[in-house]
Amino acid sequence: MEVSMDPLFLAWSYSRRRKLQQCSDICTKILQENPYDQAAWSLKTRALTEMVYIDEVEVDQEGIAEMMLDESSIAQVARPGTSLRLPGTSQGGGPTPAVRPMTQSGRPITGFVRPSTQSGRPGTMEQAIKTPRTASTARPVTSASGRFIRLGTTLFEYIFHHENDVKNALDLAAQATEHAQFKDWWWKVQLGKCYYRLGLYREAEKQFRSALNHQEVVDTYLYLAKLYQRLDQPITALNLFKQGLDHFPGEVTLLTGIARIHEEMNNIASATEYYKDVLKQDNTHVEAIACIGSNHFYTDQPEIALRFYRRLLQMGVYNCQLYNNLGLCCFYAQQYDMTLSSFERALALVANDEEQADVWYNIGHVAVGIGDLVLAYQCFKLALAFNNDHAEAYNNLAVLELRKGRIEQIGDLQSSYTAALKSEDAFPEHVDTQQLLRQLRQHFAAL
Repeated sequence: MEVSMDPLFLAWSYSRRRKLQQCSDICTKILQENPYDQAAWSLKTRALTEMVYIDEVEVDQEGIAEMMLDESSIAQVARPGTSLRLPGTSQGGGPTPAVRPMTQSGRPITGFVRPSTQSGRPGTMEQAIKTPRTASTARPVTSASGRFIRLGTTLFEYIFHHENDVKNALDLAAQATEHAQFKDWWWKVQLGKCYYRLGLYREAEKQFRSALNHQEVVDTYLYLAKLYQRLDQPITALNLFKQGLDHFPGEVTLLTGIARIHEEMNNIASATEYYKDVLKQDNTHVEAIACIGSNHFYTDQPEIALRFYRRLLQMGVYNCQLYNNLGLCCFYAQQYDMTLSSFERALALVANDEEQADVWYNIGHVAVGIGDLVLAYQCFKLALAFNNDHAEAYNNLAVLELRKGRIEQIGDLQSSYTAALKSEDAFPEHVDTQQLLRQLRQHFAAL
């Protein structure tokens, strides 16, 4: 005689093993027999929520509405080191834009793609449309995501994440806060999340501050710091992180938040120091290892960067970007035997056309370095075939056309002069731009 497992326990087992659809199906059968089973309701809403769950701390997505209808005003000329939105306010301590690539907003490209750096803050309307609505995260389950004790908290998570009904979630959180006599810190955090999602940042700030007064929790510091970054107050966010470190010394997420802000403000030296502090607490932190390796690469230390990227390989990170970086480090470290094999692995692991274009662009750089301009020309052409918006490939193709003497394929001198002036405004210390302007002015004087 077979002994059948209790359906609710089986559903809970499926939930623990992340088989969420099977868990939801079993809970549905239980509720058909007993519609008032609160345990089944709670488990089903939890499973449905986990299917679409987004870590609100990690994701700071700026959509089309925020880009086009942003009514928050900032200082037109921000003081150096006080703004994340305006370029040209770096505090130094890192390589110049001639060495390290910059985003359209003026911040350096980081060694680790985060929603708050590249995909989460699109530089163009086209990128904003491409940005997905949901995203996963590498952070472990936090107190905010792991609190499914009462049916009310589970219901809120279901309405907020699965149904995406912020208004009703806000009403539920307000009623629960009032029922708890305004003393429950968790419901105040949920109120702050709802206000943040609705764009009411000052009201969200009040709720997060009130929650911190009741209970010191790491997640609340992270939510509040994210709010200050959205309000373009990085100094306030840094002070808040440091205040959190006084209560939670060595907390990795707080140290990582400080490092990210320093990196976005182009204060690379301070960012690297904080990433090293992160590695002292967690020596398997992928983001810290990748960012330190990227900094060593751009400061002309490819051998040291190679050690960090090999560490990621030993940890099981196996993707196109890592082999792409390994290939570049091997080339600049003069380990030519590993260069092409790394790029071959990268081409075998590409997931989309943009990655394929980046790999061929880097192979073109290697070809320029060894003097094979024909191979470089073909590689840049392949990069444009996979991604016709690849500005760097267009630029390098223009340089190769200039060397071949095909002036008509580049453009007229007036357009070149206008573009060079814009380049000088963006980066006044760029030597190549100054030489080009000097040559153009001499040419214009001879006419």
